[in-house]
Amino acid sequence: MMNWGEELAPLRQRYGARIGIVDADGQHRIGDVLDRAAGIADELRRLGFGPGDFVATVFHNSALAAAASYAVALAGATEVPANPALSEAELTHVMACSTARLALVDGADPLPAIPARLLNVRAIAPRPLTPEGWPEVAPDAPSRIVFTSGTTGPAKGAIHSHRGRWAGTLMLRAALPLLPDGANRILLMTPFSHGSSLLTFAFMAEGASVHLLRGVDPETVLPLLASGAITEVFAPPTVLAKLTAAAAAPEHTGRHWPLRMILTGTAPLTPLTYRRAVDCFGPIIRVTYGKSEIFNPITVLDPAETAEVYAQGEAAGEGLCVGWPATGVRIAIRDETGDALPQGETGRIHLFSPHLSQGYMTLDGPRMLAPGEYHDTGDLGRIDARGRLFLVSRQSDMMKTGGYKVSPDEVERALAPHLPETELIVLGYPSDYWGEIVTLVAANPPPDWLDRLQPALRELTGYKRPRLFVTIDELPRNSIGKIARAQLRRWIGAHYQLVEQPRPQLRPRLAGVDQ
Repeated sequence: MMNWGEELAPLRQRYGARIGIVDADGQHRIGDVLDRAAGIADELRRLGFGPGDFVATVFHNSALAAAASYAVALAGATEVPANPALSEAELTHVMACSTARLALVDGADPLPAIPARLLNVRAIAPRPLTPEGWPEVAPDAPSRIVFTSGTTGPAKGAIHSHRGRWAGTLMLRAALPLLPDGANRILLMTPFSHGSSLLTFAFMAEGASVHLLRGVDPETVLPLLASGAITEVFAPPTVLAKLTAAAAAPEHTGRHWPLRMILTGTAPLTPLTYRRAVDCFGPIIRVTYGKSEIFNPITVLDPAETAEVYAQGEAAGEGLCVGWPATGVRIAIRDETGDALPQGETGRIHLFSPHLSQGYMTLDGPRMLAPGEYHDTGDLGRIDARGRLFLVSRQSDMMKTGGYKVSPDEVERALAPHLPETELIVLGYPSDYWGEIVTLVAANPPPDWLDRLQPALRELTGYKRPRLFVTIDELPRNSIGKIARAQLRRWIGAHYQLVEQPRPQLRPRLAGVDQ
């Protein structure tokens, strides 16, 4: 059995006086966050919530978000973290899949409608956390239900056990660049319901601290990075690109950024984004691979290893390198029938580890993995002769055009250096003639964008060449910043009519005219 009171009380005893979180409300000591958690957990138990119950936590990045998460664990219940940026329909889906009937919230925050009883944790008084009096929980009982981003269909809730949550935090702590005196302070801007919570728990467990911001505002972030108060920052590629673009403005010329490390993950880091980040911040980029179903770290490339990989350029081969497996992680590359492939061949990435989720919660009920079963990520990749994992593409993003399979990532990597100021997305657009048509979408490109791409287009193999070209003011994204390709396809269909022929065309639809 496990007991979260006995797990967390030593953290308070050892590091309670240290600053653990900085947020919009100010600085919070680790002991204060845990005492707040104890008060919330007491209220949960008074209301009858404990082992076997599901409790949603719907918070922007804040110390209250951390306290609420700890509180659900202390009570022995199962936490269902939800991003408050989700739409009302998406939140309803999360609540329905998880069966949560109570949601912890910050009463000071405006939130969309949530179909559950709400408990304002800001109004709950703290009390000193002690190790005694907390319920025992079965290690394999569900501890957190982490919903996928929903880029390939309805979001599913990955079921993480108490043992898995504990093991995942240990593994993350072992892989992080933490100093022994608690001097680290990492800046976190992505939603607490995903990676920011994991990093918060890991840093605080080592007596270090986190600075939580609600979103990415370069005018707020860049002065923080220049102040010296921040030692690390977690920035997915989209956030890193936004910060480097802002840092290149004339007013920041010559500015020093005293960071120890930039952690990036959640999506492939393109060579162009990497080069720009290094030009701005230096060779301090650390690459990881993570999934909702298996928390970071799955694989790791430290800054020196990342620099080596990106210095190789095209010599690195197919896909983007994301590093070596973290301790305890097993990676298998398999074909479509599930058979293992030889080293170097591209196939579906399957994962297994001590902190792997147990399955999914869906509207149709739980879908559990069998004991010892690997998780099929839906990603395509390969392992090179040095044992490093390379991400090639997502299986669901792969296009089949005229009988050929095409990776959108490969086409994007070939085109991006010729139009560095513009975000380019390649996707398959449905076609009766071609199956799918390789389509290039450019976000607010310059007038000469097609002319500038011509040399790269000529270098591509014929069937990999985009046949349709579309511009859009802003690419649609989901709540955690990933490109929503299905939504983008729908936008194209709503604004253009496909003319099916060997050389297909898109004709703009006229407003108010049924074509």
